[in-house]
Amino acid sequence: MGLKPECESLVDSSLGQELEKDECQVLVEVMGVRELTDGEVLVKEGDADNTLFILTKGKLTVSSRIDDKDVAVYTMKVGECAGTRAFVDLAPRNASLTAVGASAVYTLEPDDFESLLDKHPKVVYKVMRALFRLTHINLMRMNVETQELSNYIHKSGGRY
Repeated sequence: MGLKPECESLVDSSLGQELEKDECQVLVEVMGVRELTDGEVLVKEGDADNTLFILTKGKLTVSSRIDDKDVAVYTMKVGECAGTRAFVDLAPRNASLTAVGASAVYTLEPDDFESLLDKHPKVVYKVMRALFRLTHINLMRMNVETQELSNYIHKSGGRY
């Protein structure tokens, strides 16, 4: 028998913080679990895979292909989500994800998620709100980093 997602890990994630216990149970029923070994690639940049991932154990390295080399740009921690853009836009992956040590992710497929619309619209709403919040946080972080880079280039802002 395969592993089943558990509510405890989901509500501890950035995706499930708003979910009530019964709502969480509805969501985990349509999710899967994938265990990874050290160095195992979960997805590659450019893949057409639209799965949303929630890291529940270990770490994942996020890397992008730059000048024909894989460059690590971030290390995910337990509770973080990956693949929000691919999940919502059904677009190809813009980064690769590789396990650091023994790791595990909960998986959510777009079609499985959409199957909840009719009977559990509040669950869908809360998850979509969480995805929007995650995207907004990332956008704000990128804006700060862009401003810092501009300050560095132009020697402005009193820091350089």
